[in-house]
Amino acid sequence: MRKLFVYLMMAAGLALPAGAAKKSLHLSFIDTEGGQATLLVTPSGESLLVDAGFPGNNGRDSDRIVAAAKKAGLQRIDYLLVTHYHLDHVGGVPEFAAKFPVGTVIDHGANTETGGSARKIEAGYLELVAKGVKRLTVKPGDVLPLKEIRVEVVTARGERMAKAVKGGGKYNPLCAQATRRADDATENARSIGVVVTFGKFRFVDLGDLTWNKELDIACPEHMIGPVDLYLTTHHGTDSSGPAAIVHGLQPRVAIMNNGAKKGGSAAAWKVVSASPGLEDMWQVHYALAGGKEANVQEERIANVEEKCQGFGIEVEAEKDRKFTVTNLRSGQKKSYKP
Repeated sequence: MRKLFVYLMMAAGLALPAGAAKKSLHLSFIDTEGGQATLLVTPSGESLLVDAGFPGNNGRDSDRIVAAAKKAGLQRIDYLLVTHYHLDHVGGVPEFAAKFPVGTVIDHGANTETGGSARKIEAGYLELVAKGVKRLTVKPGDVLPLKEIRVEVVTARGERMAKAVKGGGKYNPLCAQATRRADDATENARSIGVVVTFGKFRFVDLGDLTWNKELDIACPEHMIGPVDLYLTTHHGTDSSGPAAIVHGLQPRVAIMNNGAKKGGSAAAWKVVSASPGLEDMWQVHYALAGGKEANVQEERIANVEEKCQGFGIEVEAEKDRKFTVTNLRSGQKKSYKP
C-alpha cells in the first residue's frame, strides 16, 4: 500500500509527506528542444540538475525544468552542474535560477572559449555566482557531495580521470578498429562527464564530449565499463559516440536527448542501436533526418512532432538495478529487470 501511495502522489505531481520516503532514484530527461537538462532526485529529496537548456523562447526551457522540479516535490535545486559553456547547456542557468532557488553551481573552471559570444554566455552565469550562489569547480576524479548517490567526475576541462572507476579498467578490444579524428578545440571537448552510482545501478552522462576525448577514456582500457543507463553523448551527433566508448559501456537502455533537427543523426543512432546487450533506446524527439530507419518506435519517443508540447522522459531506478522508463507524452512505460 505504501508503494502505491507514493507512486500516486508522484504521478499527481505532489510532494511526499513526512514518513512517505521513496526508495528509488528519480531521473527526469527534460525536453529543451535539442539542448540539455537532466534532473536527478535521491530518495531523501536531494537534487542534482545537469545543465539548464537554452535561454529565451518566452521562458520555455526554464519553465519546463521548474515544472519537473515541482513535480518531483522539490523546493530548490541543491546542485546545478554545468557540463560546459555552450548556450544550450549553460545559457538557461540564470533564467532558471531567477525562477527557482539554486544552492550550488558546479563547473570545470573558466570558459576556454574566448570569443565575444562565449564571454557573454559566461558572464550571465558568473553574475549568478556574484549574487551569492555557491560555486564548486571540479576536476576528474572528484566525487560530488551528494549523500545517497555517488557522482564521480570522469572528465573535465579536456582531462580524464587518472584511473578507472569501479566497474571499469578492462582491456577494450574495439580499440583496434578505432580511428581518431581532428581534435575539437571547443568547449564540447571540455565537458564534465559523470558516472552516477545508486547501489548497483549505474548511469553515465558525458555531456557533449567529442570523439577523441571519448576514445581517451575508452582505449586501450575502458575506464567506465558497463552501465545500466546511458544518455547519448552530444545529443546523438556523429561527432561523438565512437563504438569503442558506446559498445564498451554496454548500456541496457539508452536515452537520446535530441531535438527534431538537432542530434539524433543516423550514424550515431546506428552505433547506439548496435551496442551489445542494448534492450531499448528512447528518444526525446523524433529525429527528422533519421527517417523510419533511424528512429525508435513511436511509443519510445517523447515528442513525435517538430512543434511539440515539450514532453520528457522519466526513469525510476532501484538499487538492485531494476528501473522503469516512462514516456510522459503517452504514458507508455517499461520496466527493466535487475
